[in-house]
Amino acid sequence: MSVVGRSFRRKDAVDKVLGRTLFSADIKMHGMLEAKILRSQVPHALVKKIETQTAQDFPGVVAVFTAEDIPASNSHGIIIKDEPVLVKDKIRKIGDPLALVVAETEESASQALEAIKVELELLPAVFDPEIAMKPDSVAIYPNGNILERRKIRKGDVVEAFKQAEFVVENKYCTQMAEHAYIEPEAGIAYVDGENVVVHVSTQNPHFDRKEVARNLSLPLNKVRIIQAPTGGAFGGKLDISVQVLLALAAFKTKRPVRLVYSRKESILASTKRHPFVIYYKTAADQYGRLLGIEATIIADGGAYASYGPATITRAAVHLTGPYEVPNVKIDAYIVYTNNPTAGAMRGFGAPQAAFAYEQQMDLLAERVGMSPFEIRMLNALKNGSVTATDQVLNSGVGISQTLEQAYATAQQIIFPGGLRP
Repeated sequence: MSVVGRSFRRKDAVDKVLGRTLFSADIKMHGMLEAKILRSQVPHALVKKIETQTAQDFPGVVAVFTAEDIPASNSHGIIIKDEPVLVKDKIRKIGDPLALVVAETEESASQALEAIKVELELLPAVFDPEIAMKPDSVAIYPNGNILERRKIRKGDVVEAFKQAEFVVENKYCTQMAEHAYIEPEAGIAYVDGENVVVHVSTQNPHFDRKEVARNLSLPLNKVRIIQAPTGGAFGGKLDISVQVLLALAAFKTKRPVRLVYSRKESILASTKRHPFVIYYKTAADQYGRLLGIEATIIADGGAYASYGPATITRAAVHLTGPYEVPNVKIDAYIVYTNNPTAGAMRGFGAPQAAFAYEQQMDLLAERVGMSPFEIRMLNALKNGSVTATDQVLNSGVGISQTLEQAYATAQQIIFPGGLRP
C-alpha cells in the first residue's frame, strides 16, 4: 500500500522519450539476413505449383522456403489450427503467405520475390457472411463456411413478445476495423547452441513458443521467445505473424534472420475487428420494462478462425447489455469468408454488441415516451439480478449509481443553474 496515491516514473518512459528503446525492427545482429514474404494477390485459389529455383539463384539469396520446408504441422491458430504458416494447397484470402525469401539484403530479398512463379487455379470467392452461410455457397472449407455457433436460451421468448406492449426490431451492421498500431509486425531470430530464439513484437509469447516448437518439430525447451518492447497491439499481436517463419529461417540457415512488415503488408496480413450483422428484436411492457430479447449475430471471421469462436461467445453473452431481461433467445454464428481474417481487438465481441443493445434502448425509450436515462435506470442490473446465462449477481453491481452520478454531472455541466430539460 506504500505506492497507492503516489506518482511514479514509468520504468520505460525515459528511454522511449529519448529514442533509446529498441523495438523489434531496431534489433540488428552481426551476419544478419533479411527475409521477405511472397503473398497471394487473389482471395481464393488452388495452388498448383510454386517454382522457386530462379529466385534461389538470384544474387544475394541464401534460401527460399515453401510449405514443403516446414518440418511438422504447417499450421497455427489460438483456438483452431486452421491457418497455414505457408500455403501449400489452397489460398483463402489476399495476403496469404506462399513463400519466404531469405537474402543478404532487404533489397535482394524483395527483388527475388518477383522471380517466384506461382501457378494457380482460381476459385470463386465469397465476401458476404450471410451469403457464405447458405448451403449452396462457395465452400471455403470442406465442412462448410459456418465455423461455430453459440446459443443462449432463457425463459419463454414467444410468450414475452405476445405480452409486449412495445416491440422494437432492427438490423445493425458494424464495420471491419484495422488496429493501425504504430509499429508493424517485426522480429529477429537466431540459433543459440541447440536453441532457437525469436525476439519479436508480440502479446502472446507463450503461445508463440508452442507454435514455433510444434511447426519445427522441436522440444518446447529448445525454443525461446523474447517479447520486445511492443509498439502498439490492441489484440492484433496475439496471433502468429513473423514468429514461425523467422524461427524456420534461422533454424535452417543457422544465421540471424530479421523480418519486418511494411505498413501495406501489415494492413494486408494482420487480423481485424470482426464485422457483425445483428438482427435484434426487443419486447417491453407498457411501462418500458424489458420482457424479452430475440437476436441473431452473424460475425464475419474472414479466412481463418483466430479468436472467432471466443468473439461470438462474448458477443452473445453481452448482447442483453447491463440490463435485466427475463426471456432471451440469441443465436450467434462465426462464418468463414474470403475476407481478411478477423481476430482479437479491444473487447472483441462486446463493442459490437453494445452498439446494438444501446441503440435498441434509445429507440425503445422513444417509443414508450421515457428518457434514455429513465429506461436504463428501470432495467439496469442490480445486486440479485440474474443474467441471460443464469448467473446470479450477488454483489458489486454498480450501474445504477454510475448512471445517476453521470447524469447528475452532465446536468450540472449543461445546465449549471440547475435547470432540467
